Amino acid sequence: MINSYLPILVIFLVSAFIGVAIIVLSTVVARRNPTPVKLMPYECGMDPIGSARRRFSVRFFVIGMLFIVFDIELIFLFPWAAIYDKLMLFGFVEMLVFVLVLLVGLIYVWKKGALQWE
Repeated sequence: MINSYLPILVIFLVSAFIGVAIIVLSTVVARRNPTPVKLMPYECGMDPIGSARRRFSVRFFVIGMLFIVFDIELIFLFPWAAIYDKLMLFGFVEMLVFVLVLLVGLIYVWKKGALQWE
Protein backbone atom coordinates (compact mmCIF):
# COMPACT_ATOMS: atom_id res chain seq x y z
CA MET A 1 0.00 0.00 0.00
CA ILE A 2 2.79 2.44 0.87
CA ASN A 3 4.46 1.73 -2.47
CA SER A 4 1.56 3.40 -4.29
CA TYR A 5 2.22 6.65 -2.39
CA LEU A 6 5.97 6.59 -2.91
CA PRO A 7 5.92 8.48 -6.27
CA ILE A 8 3.83 11.25 -4.70
CA LEU A 9 6.29 11.56 -1.84
CA VAL A 10 9.22 11.70 -4.27
CA ILE A 11 7.53 14.42 -6.33
CA PHE A 12 6.76 16.40 -3.18
CA LEU A 13 10.34 16.15 -1.94
CA VAL A 14 11.84 17.08 -5.31
CA SER A 15 9.53 20.08 -5.69
CA ALA A 16 10.26 21.24 -2.13
CA PHE A 17 14.00 20.90 -2.78
CA ILE A 18 13.76 22.88 -6.01
CA GLY A 19 11.74 25.63 -4.30
CA VAL A 20 14.18 25.95 -1.41
CA ALA A 21 17.17 25.81 -3.78
CA ILE A 22 15.80 28.65 -5.91
CA ILE A 23 15.21 30.85 -2.87
CA VAL A 24 18.66 30.13 -1.41
CA LEU A 25 20.43 30.69 -4.74
CA SER A 26 18.62 33.96 -5.35
CA THR A 27 19.65 35.31 -1.95
CA VAL A 28 23.26 34.18 -2.39
CA VAL A 29 23.85 35.16 -6.02
CA ALA A 30 21.69 38.27 -6.48
CA ARG A 31 23.20 41.75 -6.28
CA ARG A 32 21.68 44.22 -3.87
CA ASN A 33 21.60 47.89 -4.78
CA PRO A 34 18.46 49.42 -3.25
CA THR A 35 17.86 53.06 -4.14
CA PRO A 36 14.89 55.26 -3.24
CA VAL A 37 13.67 55.06 -6.85
CA LYS A 38 13.84 51.26 -6.86
CA LEU A 39 11.99 51.06 -3.55
CA MET A 40 9.05 53.19 -4.79
CA PRO A 41 5.76 51.40 -5.47
CA TYR A 42 5.24 50.87 -9.19
CA GLU A 43 1.95 50.31 -10.96
CA CYS A 44 1.39 50.18 -14.71
CA GLY A 45 4.14 52.65 -15.56
CA MET A 46 2.53 55.52 -13.64
CA ASP A 47 4.17 57.38 -10.80
CA PRO A 48 2.36 56.73 -7.53
CA ILE A 49 0.12 59.49 -6.22
CA GLY A 50 -0.47 59.58 -2.50
CA SER A 51 0.09 56.79 -0.02
CA ALA A 52 0.20 53.13 -0.99
CA ARG A 53 -1.87 52.42 2.12
CA ARG A 54 -5.10 54.10 1.05
CA ARG A 55 -8.37 52.50 2.05
CA PHE A 56 -10.68 50.85 -0.45
CA SER A 57 -14.44 50.83 -0.31
CA VAL A 58 -16.13 47.70 1.02
CA ARG A 59 -18.00 47.50 -2.29
CA PHE A 60 -14.71 46.77 -4.04
CA PHE A 61 -14.24 43.64 -1.93
CA VAL A 62 -17.90 42.59 -2.25
CA ILE A 63 -17.71 42.74 -6.03
CA GLY A 64 -14.42 40.83 -5.92
CA MET A 65 -15.94 38.08 -3.78
CA LEU A 66 -19.01 37.86 -6.02
CA PHE A 67 -16.78 37.57 -9.07
CA ILE A 68 -14.86 34.70 -7.47
CA VAL A 69 -18.04 32.90 -6.40
CA PHE A 70 -19.65 33.10 -9.84
CA ASP A 71 -16.36 32.29 -11.57
CA ILE A 72 -15.89 29.15 -9.49
CA GLU A 73 -19.47 28.13 -10.15
CA LEU A 74 -18.80 28.53 -13.86
CA ILE A 75 -15.91 26.07 -13.57
CA PHE A 76 -18.46 23.38 -12.68
CA LEU A 77 -19.95 23.74 -16.17
CA PHE A 78 -16.80 22.46 -17.91
CA PRO A 79 -16.81 18.87 -16.59
CA TRP A 80 -20.54 18.73 -17.21
CA ALA A 81 -20.04 19.83 -20.81
CA ALA A 82 -17.30 17.23 -21.29
CA ILE A 83 -19.64 14.34 -20.42
CA TYR A 84 -22.93 15.90 -21.49
CA ASP A 85 -23.71 13.14 -24.01
CA LYS A 86 -23.44 10.45 -21.29
CA LEU A 87 -25.70 12.26 -18.80
CA MET A 88 -28.61 12.67 -21.21
CA LEU A 89 -31.82 14.28 -19.91
CA PHE A 90 -31.04 13.80 -16.19
CA GLY A 91 -27.74 15.68 -16.52
CA PHE A 92 -29.43 18.46 -18.47
CA VAL A 93 -32.13 18.91 -15.83
CA GLU A 94 -29.58 18.89 -12.99
CA MET A 95 -27.46 21.54 -14.70
CA LEU A 96 -30.56 23.58 -15.49
CA VAL A 97 -31.45 23.58 -11.77
CA PHE A 98 -27.85 24.55 -10.92
CA VAL A 99 -27.86 27.46 -13.38
CA LEU A 100 -31.29 28.61 -12.15
CA VAL A 101 -30.02 28.68 -8.55
CA LEU A 102 -27.08 30.79 -9.73
CA LEU A 103 -29.44 33.07 -11.62
CA VAL A 104 -31.61 33.53 -8.52
CA GLY A 105 -28.48 34.39 -6.52
CA LEU A 106 -27.39 36.91 -9.16
CA ILE A 107 -30.82 38.54 -9.24
CA TYR A 108 -30.84 38.75 -5.42
CA VAL A 109 -27.41 40.41 -5.38
CA TRP A 110 -28.47 42.77 -8.17
CA LYS A 111 -31.68 43.79 -6.34
CA LYS A 112 -29.77 44.37 -3.09
CA GLY A 113 -27.57 46.85 -4.99
CA ALA A 114 -24.29 45.03 -4.35
CA LEU A 115 -23.24 45.54 -7.98
CA GLN A 116 -23.77 49.32 -7.93
CA TRP A 117 -20.52 51.24 -7.86
CA GLU A 118 -21.17 54.65 -6.34
